[in-house]
Amino acid sequence: MELRPYQKEAVFKVEEEWQEGREKTLLVLPTGTGKTIVFSQIAKDCVNQGERVLILAHRGELLEQASDKIYHTTGLQTALEKAEHSCLEEPFKRVVVGSVQTLMRDARLDRFDKDYFDTIIIDEAHHAVSQSYWNILNHFYDSKVLGVTATADRADMKDLGEVFDSLAYEYSLPQAIKDGYLCRIKAQTIPMNIDLSSVRVHGDFQADDVASALDPYLGDIAAEMAHYCKGRRTVVFLPLIATSQKFCRYIKAQGFRAAEVNGESADRAEVLRDFKNGKYDVLCNSMLLTEGWDCPPVDCIVVLRPTKSRALYSQMVGRGTRLYPGKKELLLLDFLWMCEKHELCRPAHLLAKDKAMAKAMTKRIEDAASAVDLEDAERMAEKDVIQEREEALAKELDAMKRRKRKLVDPLQFEMSIQAEDLANYTPSFGWELMPVSETQKKFLESRGIYADNIESAGKASQLIDRLKKRQQLGLATPKQIRFLEGKGFRHVGTWAFEAAKKMIARISFNGWRVPNTVDPWTYEPKEA
Repeated sequence: MELRPYQKEAVFKVEEEWQEGREKTLLVLPTGTGKTIVFSQIAKDCVNQGERVLILAHRGELLEQASDKIYHTTGLQTALEKAEHSCLEEPFKRVVVGSVQTLMRDARLDRFDKDYFDTIIIDEAHHAVSQSYWNILNHFYDSKVLGVTATADRADMKDLGEVFDSLAYEYSLPQAIKDGYLCRIKAQTIPMNIDLSSVRVHGDFQADDVASALDPYLGDIAAEMAHYCKGRRTVVFLPLIATSQKFCRYIKAQGFRAAEVNGESADRAEVLRDFKNGKYDVLCNSMLLTEGWDCPPVDCIVVLRPTKSRALYSQMVGRGTRLYPGKKELLLLDFLWMCEKHELCRPAHLLAKDKAMAKAMTKRIEDAASAVDLEDAERMAEKDVIQEREEALAKELDAMKRRKRKLVDPLQFEMSIQAEDLANYTPSFGWELMPVSETQKKFLESRGIYADNIESAGKASQLIDRLKKRQQLGLATPKQIRFLEGKGFRHVGTWAFEAAKKMIARISFNGWRVPNTVDPWTYEPKEA
């Protein structure tokens, strides 16, 4: 199978991390972009080097899917480590697909030598922080580890950083949509206030409390769906099995051909097959279909299980992002959840890079009279965020101008080049949390950055990478930015190096004063 460009890059980046000694690394690929294909290729490369590979999954369906995909994409047959099946009976098979529930037991692990597996690949790696995974990883402590997940934002990474050493590669959902590998997403806000103020939160919103809070609104929600979901293949996520079954009855009363499926359904496979073949319009489930289930025709998602976890929210929405003939976009119905104390995921969080952008996007979506394309909402919201950021930047730069320092404050540099990813950076992995090294400090100060104000090695590494990239692109240096912004020029971080050099030369020839013919506030270099 010919890999897509981003899939090839993902394979290369993972193997590069291992070669450089970071042996526990993460790979982030959105649902529908072929993460199983990628780790199948990585497994094949390991086998070609004489290694034995263990692929861990936490559900039976995921084991079967991984085994089938590996065979179809690489030709490798796999052994199974689950319940009564043991890979030790088929030692000639170099790839093992294993159940976490089976392997986590000491009695099962004791059958294996500590070095039996050279490489461990964890599917749905956001589960890897649980004790069951720790038991397995601690037993095979010398193995290289790859964790694969559909999303790992900074909140999740704080936990994942306890297991993994680095993030090898991330292919974002917005990029996958822009590249044409996933369908566009439109969000429709339903003006229905659902009160969650009494719902308990232990990590996430408690499902039984959510069910109780949701119950009075089920009939109204079904009626709203009748306006927006007709002619669409819709999946509804609900908090409890009883709630899912009850909502299914409401949906049928609205004229939909609906079915309900849950972990206890004896006819689950048949219902899922019938839904995929078009027998049903709506499929209700109690969080059963968040992982490992593919149905490309789905073009409407209704999330009635509010969550704080972007990983979980993305998994639910990801059931509808795959491309399919005749499918124009995914419609995501969004309700006005009333929740004062805790921030919950909304459609904007799928694309937004930070809280400010998510807030601005959410307001744009809520204010719209019809469904809004998330990419359009992002572009519109960016103007709002930039304006707020520029106002804050002006105040910050004004204060910094008064500082008598030869080197540039890192915050000033980040704000000047409008690098919100640097400004919002949070260290996650062990090495990132270490203090700035002497080597990093010397490099940064040689480029004009005041390194004493950088809080971690991870942040220093990010700044160094950005400085090198800017040099390659021929952009203004930190010292040029500081000098020219000190003279009142704006957005110098976007200037070319030569443009900044020429303006500094003009100021120098004018006795270190800005020429009368130049208005720093409005000036834009032709070379920029």
